[in-house]
Amino acid sequence: MTERTCLAIVLAAGEGTRMKSARPKVLHEVAGLPLVCHAARAAQAGGRADLAIVAGRQSDDVLKAATNVAPGARLYLQHERLGTAHAVLAAREAIAGGYDDVLVLFADTPLVKAEDIAALRKGLAEGAAVVVMGFEAADPSGYGRLLTDGDRLVAIREDKDCTEAERAVTFCNGGLMAISGEHALSLLEAVGNANAKGEYYLTDIVEIAATRGLKVVATTADEESVLGVNNRIQLAEAESVWQARKRRETMLAGVTLVAPETVHFAHDTQIGADTIVEPNVVFGPGVSIGANVTIHAFSHLEGAIIADHAQIGPFARLRPGARLAEKVKVGNFCEVKNADVAAGAKINHLSYIGDARIGAGANIGAGTITCNYDGFLKHLTQIGAGAFIGSNSALVAPVSIGDNAYVASGSVITAGVPSDALAFGRARQENKDGLGARLRERLKAEKEARAAAKG
Repeated sequence: MTERTCLAIVLAAGEGTRMKSARPKVLHEVAGLPLVCHAARAAQAGGRADLAIVAGRQSDDVLKAATNVAPGARLYLQHERLGTAHAVLAAREAIAGGYDDVLVLFADTPLVKAEDIAALRKGLAEGAAVVVMGFEAADPSGYGRLLTDGDRLVAIREDKDCTEAERAVTFCNGGLMAISGEHALSLLEAVGNANAKGEYYLTDIVEIAATRGLKVVATTADEESVLGVNNRIQLAEAESVWQARKRRETMLAGVTLVAPETVHFAHDTQIGADTIVEPNVVFGPGVSIGANVTIHAFSHLEGAIIADHAQIGPFARLRPGARLAEKVKVGNFCEVKNADVAAGAKINHLSYIGDARIGAGANIGAGTITCNYDGFLKHLTQIGAGAFIGSNSALVAPVSIGDNAYVASGSVITAGVPSDALAFGRARQENKDGLGARLRERLKAEKEARAAAKG
């Protein structure tokens, strides 16, 4: 059977006035990903689809975001905001492209699942001309009702226009829709604007199709799947739902979350089986973690790749470009950025490792700093396999420390250290007998004099 072709139209023209933001609403993020990108992903997850973005304000920024997850997406401008059907027709050129299925999604509805999209398309494949995504509302007040006759959808009635009997209906309009490509343009062009707002409503195609004898049906999605985001409160609600889904998915895949409700994932977080994540861990975008890893409490990871059997934290920060091999340990209050750390190396306490290459089995002592920035450029520190860097050392890049070399504690290293060498980068200690007691007495006297002067 030939795969059905599909055009997904994502309506991104909604303004962000209620977000109280200079950014378009659809560029606000859930799980570190703009809302419009969630919609684009959903469209593609239900089967390969060409993507059309209909946008108004800051349309180039909207398209740029969308193409990060859907290369090849095309932009269509809605110059006037005259309703949802008018917005869809902004992509008239794409709709006329001969697709089997035309999906209409909203960029401010980020929680739609792949199975929801698949259900819409399945309805078209079974002969419907229009398929509407509905949901059973816990409180239907304010929602358009889906009025059915058997398995057919007869009309979508706005809440304010419902009779008492219709108002008791809990099956409500989720907004998303699939239209047969054969009928899409004809149905959309038949929508009029004889309503109080003078706008063209996409929902009108249900009755138009029905009067033409075309089959119209509804599918059912979870209420949370059609949650729309119009303000910061709803944005937080969407984030909460997305995180709960991701936590469940992650645990079912074999990962232990000690306190799931305290772990925050990004849209692309990947974690291998038998990994343990302790409480209050935050994953930013771009994190990939192998199997049997332990992420201790209060750690923050972003743009990091971690191999099997590593141990991270507690209170560790891994920044973009941190690449840790097997059995690496990054301990408490350590920060690693743009650094390759080879197998078995240890960075255990209170250290900053940036723009560095750390060899296998190297030991980085507490308080070690790679001084990678000179105010203008970043420079590389290279530490060889088996090297031992003593506590409280400053390695001034660019600098290279050879295999199995030692750096004495408290050193400032500004020149290369050969393999197997021992480097001292500190002044020689000198003791002055009795000078400590005399210094203490002088300081005590100064303190007492100042106190007396204040009266």
